Amino acid sequence: MNVLPCSIHTLKGLYEISGVEVGQHYYWQIGGFQVHAQVLITSWVVIAILLGSVTIAVRNPQTIPTDGQNFFEYVLEFIRDLSKTQIGEDYGPWVPFIGTLFLFIFVSNWSGALLPWKIIQLPHGELAAPTNDINTTVALALPTSVAYFYAGLTKKGLGYFGKYIQPTPILLPINILEDFTKPLSLSFRLFGNILADELVVVVLVSLVPSVVPIPVMFLGLFTSGIQALIFATLAAAYIGESMEGHH
Repeated sequence: MNVLPCSIHTLKGLYEISGVEVGQHYYWQIGGFQVHAQVLITSWVVIAILLGSVTIAVRNPQTIPTDGQNFFEYVLEFIRDLSKTQIGEDYGPWVPFIGTLFLFIFVSNWSGALLPWKIIQLPHGELAAPTNDINTTVALALPTSVAYFYAGLTKKGLGYFGKYIQPTPILLPINILEDFTKPLSLSFRLFGNILADELVVVVLVSLVPSVVPIPVMFLGLFTSGIQALIFATLAAAYIGESMEGHH
C-alpha cells in the first residue's frame, strides 16, 4: 500500500517546512550554522516576560494571596482543568508541558499586537511575534508529536501500535498518515492565523487613519488568545488519545 514511502515523504515535507520564508529575515552566523536571529530575539523577550512575571508574582507567597498570586493560581487551575478534561486522570505529569505551550504561545501572540517591535531596526527584515514565523510553530508542533508517541508507548508499550489497524487493517495507511499530519496541521493553523492577523493590521494602518484599525487589533488579541487555547487543547487531546487508544 506504499505506506512507508508516503510516511517518509510526509516527514521530509515537514522537515522542509523550516525552510519556508515569508519576507526578509535577519540571520546570525554562529560557527557553521545560520541562526534565525529575529525569532531568537523575540522568543527571548517572551521567555523573559514569562519568567519575570512569575518571579515577581510568587517570589514571596502570602497566606492571603496578592492580586498577582491570585492571577497565576487561576492560570494554573485553568491549565490543570484543561489537561484533565482532555487527557483524563493521568493528566498530572503533562500539566507543565501543556502549560508551557499555552503560556508561550499566548504571550507570543499578544506580543505581536502590544509590543512596538517595529521601532527596533535590523539590517534585514523586522521583528514580529515569534509565532509569526513557521520555524517557531514547527518547533512547537514537533515536541507535541514526540509527546503523544511517548505517552502512548509509556502507557501501552508496543501494544500502542495496535491502534493503527483499528477498527480494520484496511485503514492502516490512513491511521499512519493521520499521526504524521497532526504536526503539519498544528503548525500551519497557528502560523497562518497569526501572520494573517498582523498583515491585516499593517494593511489597514497604511490605508486608513490609525484610529480605524483599533477594533481589528482588539479582535486580533481575542483570536490570538483563542489560537493559544486551540493549540494547547489539541496537544492535550492528542496525548489523551494516544493513552486511551480511541479516535
